[in-house]
Amino acid sequence: MQGITSWPVVLAFVSAFSLTPAAFGHGDSDHATKGAKTALNAEQTPFGIAGDPRKVARTIDIDAHDTFRYSPDQLKVKRGDTIRFVMHNKGNIVHEIVLGTMADLKEHAELMKKFPDMEHEEAHMAHVGPGKSADIVWRFNRPGTFYFACLIAGHFEAGMVGTVVVVQ
Repeated sequence: MQGITSWPVVLAFVSAFSLTPAAFGHGDSDHATKGAKTALNAEQTPFGIAGDPRKVARTIDIDAHDTFRYSPDQLKVKRGDTIRFVMHNKGNIVHEIVLGTMADLKEHAELMKKFPDMEHEEAHMAHVGPGKSADIVWRFNRPGTFYFACLIAGHFEAGMVGTVVVVQ
């Protein structure tokens, strides 16, 4: 009987969820540049933590191309440094940059195939329209090899991935 009484709750949730597709849509907006992404409420991840824009040690410009490549695509940073990544979309289609471990990026890329209109509002992600730029401020407080990638369906699979080596 409990299963029967929970169906109205499930249907209400699904109905409410379906009325808010914009919250999950990539679209063509540059939502990554709206509002300040700060270290406030920053969550530790295996690859670092959102950085304080007032404590940037270095700015790295990264160009995204319609050839599904970044330039540069290999970076070395010092552990503890706060880096401002400025991604410039040099192409005619939308690209993004998402920092993470390879496992995280692969998992998210699979999710993007299922939900291609998904939107991001996290400090380690920036979605950038053609001819535009956006930035990520990130503090690499753990050593290791991490990655950045475009997770728009098909881009990651085509090789739009770069490497960040964090050294002591």
